[in-house]
Amino acid sequence: MEDKAMQPAVQRASVPKLRFPEFRAVEEWSKEKLGAVATLYKGKGISKAEIVEDGVQPCIRYGELYTTYGETIHEIVSSTNVDASELFLSKKNDVIIPASGETKIDIAKASCVMNDDIALGSDLNVIRSNQNGIFLSYQLNGPLRLSIAKVAQGDTVVHLYPTQIERLDVLVPSPIEQQKIADCLSSLDELITLEAQKLATLKTHKKGLMQQLFPALDEVDA
Repeated sequence: MEDKAMQPAVQRASVPKLRFPEFRAVEEWSKEKLGAVATLYKGKGISKAEIVEDGVQPCIRYGELYTTYGETIHEIVSSTNVDASELFLSKKNDVIIPASGETKIDIAKASCVMNDDIALGSDLNVIRSNQNGIFLSYQLNGPLRLSIAKVAQGDTVVHLYPTQIERLDVLVPSPIEQQKIADCLSSLDELITLEAQKLATLKTHKKGLMQQLFPALDEVDA
């Protein structure tokens, strides 16, 4: 009797509060250990000194996850001339998370790499699976962010290891529903980027207007 009373709560926990209509009659999301649906790797090499402006090999270093990239990575900003044979190269759909950072909550930052053969630096954890990488990236940055922060170790410098990430519980809907959610959130991110660009343009326009609408002090004195 006690087990039956608990069952509805468990079922509700594996169904999102907001769901696309076509999936409302579909089965619940399954809960899996991340290590059961993905293989974890570490990146390799690429020091700051090895980053060059016109290198032949595009690359990602862990610090860029904090400063440059969001949940998805399409365009790569850095490059190196380190030989590809000495590097760890991405496969499209890989999800990367920093292996070190300043705070436990900041280290919980995932991005999905949308290109093959991108060199991934040594301070990156790499999650490789047949799940939708963009969906997984959003899940890790959202509901699972605190879970990642809890397993990270250290105070002054925080570390996150593949063995810790493997033990995380993730929710897995059907591939079609994963894609639907990924498309929805990605479209919002694209809109946010466009609006941010518009805002930056308006700020520049305002600054230019102010410079023209008010005379310079030296002109007034003259």
